[in-house]
Amino acid sequence: MGLLFEQIDSQPSVIGEITLRRRRIPAIGDRDIYEVKLGEEFLMSSMFVDAEVALSDIGLGETEGENLRVVVGGLGLGYTAVAALKHQRVDELLVVEYLAPVIGWHQKELVPLGKDLNADPRNRYVHGSFFDLAIADPETGGFDPDNPGKPFDAILLDIDHSPRALLHDSSASFYTANNLRLMARQLRPRGVFAMWSNEGEDEKFMAVLNEVFTDVVCHVVSFFNPFQNRESFNTVYVARKPG
Repeated sequence: MGLLFEQIDSQPSVIGEITLRRRRIPAIGDRDIYEVKLGEEFLMSSMFVDAEVALSDIGLGETEGENLRVVVGGLGLGYTAVAALKHQRVDELLVVEYLAPVIGWHQKELVPLGKDLNADPRNRYVHGSFFDLAIADPETGGFDPDNPGKPFDAILLDIDHSPRALLHDSSASFYTANNLRLMARQLRPRGVFAMWSNEGEDEKFMAVLNEVFTDVVCHVVSFFNPFQNRESFNTVYVARKPG
């Protein structure tokens, strides 16, 4: 058995100290658990990734056609991005991440899925604010800085804990009909927007989504939580651009 705890990296970022840790908990099995913290707040653990994977599987399951162009907002530990690349219809994946150290962890393969992402030529990291790029004028900007105006088949978002529980106040305005409409300009007609949330269905946010999109559904993704010895859940919102 290796070390029970290791702090792999800790660096300042634009929104606080970001830390990558690895631990083992013998009581729940012989496995490495990777954790990301922002200051004293836990952002993500490789213990609980069912909904991050489901974000890709559910969202891309609603897309139409082949040769899909996909944006993932928020790199985290890479589970949403790797799940997206398992879909053979995906031709191009842009992973937009605001925190440079998180991209560096994957590029240096300090996290297990970095190797998978680096080896797949369909994947590209974009260092920038998802929320700023989302509302940029597609003719002069957008998610792909090298190709303004490029339309996408799916945008998969996993950054804030929920539309109400934000990592930073600066993203609050994104969860409005106006800014979702601006983002939707970068989707093809009938393209899909999907979003992870740590909380149950938010009726107010569902109403906002319905102002902009069609076929709006909030999926519940259940998983076993060994720390609480019971089922827990996250949610995945899915919505389609009219067209």
